[in-house]
Amino acid sequence: MFTRGSLTSTILSLMLMLILLSSSLAVFSIVNLTFSLGDAKGINASGSLRMQSYRLLLYTNAGSHNTDKKITEFENTLNSEALKRSFAWYSPEELRNQYLVVIDKWQVMKVYIEQGNTQLYSNSLTDFVDTINTLVFKMEQFAAFKLKLLVIGQIIGLSILLVIAFFAVVFTRKRVVKPLQLLMDSAATISKGNFNVEMPKTGYIELTALGNALQKTAAELASLYEDLEDQVTEKTLALTRANNELKFLYDNLVMLHADKLDYKALQSAINQLKYYEDLTYLRLIVEHDDGSEDVIEAEGGWPKELQAESVHFPLLIEKTQLGYLDVISNRPLNQLLFENFAMMLTRSITIHNASEQRQQLALLEERAVIARELHDSIGQLLSFLKIQVSLLRKSLGNSCRSPEVESQLMEINEGVSTAYVQLRELLSTFRLTIKEPNLSQAIEVMLEQLRHQTNIDIQLNYTLSAHLLEAKQHIHILQLIREATLNAIKHAKPAHIVVDCQLTENGMITISICDDGIGVTHLAERDQHFGIGIMHERANKLNGIVSFNSNPLGGTTVTLSFPPQQEPLNG
Repeated sequence: MFTRGSLTSTILSLMLMLILLSSSLAVFSIVNLTFSLGDAKGINASGSLRMQSYRLLLYTNAGSHNTDKKITEFENTLNSEALKRSFAWYSPEELRNQYLVVIDKWQVMKVYIEQGNTQLYSNSLTDFVDTINTLVFKMEQFAAFKLKLLVIGQIIGLSILLVIAFFAVVFTRKRVVKPLQLLMDSAATISKGNFNVEMPKTGYIELTALGNALQKTAAELASLYEDLEDQVTEKTLALTRANNELKFLYDNLVMLHADKLDYKALQSAINQLKYYEDLTYLRLIVEHDDGSEDVIEAEGGWPKELQAESVHFPLLIEKTQLGYLDVISNRPLNQLLFENFAMMLTRSITIHNASEQRQQLALLEERAVIARELHDSIGQLLSFLKIQVSLLRKSLGNSCRSPEVESQLMEINEGVSTAYVQLRELLSTFRLTIKEPNLSQAIEVMLEQLRHQTNIDIQLNYTLSAHLLEAKQHIHILQLIREATLNAIKHAKPAHIVVDCQLTENGMITISICDDGIGVTHLAERDQHFGIGIMHERANKLNGIVSFNSNPLGGTTVTLSFPPQQEPLNG
């Protein structure tokens, strides 16, 4: 773990160090060059001393009057600033001493010149020139030393600069470039949707702040991305569930409308609902106009004692309740699904009831048409036959009359009258006017007509559900009840007649016409009685049987028993 500092300060320190070192080298070079500016001039001046020494010897030997002038020139050169620099603080002591030796020897040589002693001057000239040469050599050495010092300083400075630059490169690569590259890699990883990245450890505030900011951004993006994924997942699950619910409702709707609506279809639908929603208990209550109810329980039944409160979902259509779904569940209920399912059942039951009503109304209309046709054809024909029999009887003379003829005429007249009466009864049945197309009201209307024809007390006990009977069965049941009731009225002489329609425990529909009359003795053999034969034929049409039995307390019970068109809803 690095000691956390400022990258800017570190880079600034390196730059300052480089600048300082470069400046130092420049200053050193400038100072060195400054101290070396007079070196060439000093060397030239010292070299000219040799030439002037020989020139003095020449002028002296020639007896020239310019000797003093040349001495002055020599001294000016010897005392020039270029040579006096040998006394500077930075000049070496050897150079300073050698310059003093030259000055001292010049004083001796000057005396020789002034005295005109050319011999001594000439003898001392070689030593004096050697001394000057030594001075020149010393000055050249000092100049060369300063150049070497400048070169060495430059080499050392450049070496230090290279070392510092190398260290800066390595440092920058390790401490700056590499962390930045890692940050870029992390940014690239984040851009690909992978927010689980770890930022590199750095020892600098700026890179650490950048890494922390990127880390925070990645965390926020991860959180936002996770939230978005959760929302997408939630929406996907909601859409999937909604699609499954729609498919579930559609499949059940297709099943309910694929064929006639019966107990098996309704129970299959609620069974699917129970397992689809994992319900504890479920049942469907179908309410009828007469106050009766049919209970359809899903698989698993319904508890006798409720351990939890059930939830009702009514089957409502235009403020009319057809029943309700009764639900017990340990889980929260999908209110919308149950409401839609209840609506689907409501519409299915309504469509089924409307279809049944249309079918029954169509049958009633068809019966009315048949009644008109019977009245206009057979009724008129029977009336014509009855008139013709009366005219035939009157037109026969006494010679043609005999007991056999009278008996035959009587039988023909009775047969026509009987056929006419039965036709009128059939027409009366076909022309029943009912407000609602259901069997219970049809029987009640038919019995009401019979009540107006007799003083006998006729009662009806009807407990059958509408779904147990098809519209095409109504006419057979109605005609059979009418025939049995008319037989009791005409022949049994009862005081009370009870018509009972119910569903027995063995699942059979039983319709009984019970009277308290004289009993079954008035009934002839079935094959000899036209009405009883028709009753048996109607029972066969219903896949049932009709029986005639005496009551223990007197009277007769006519019983029709046949299977329902579908299984009873509650059983």
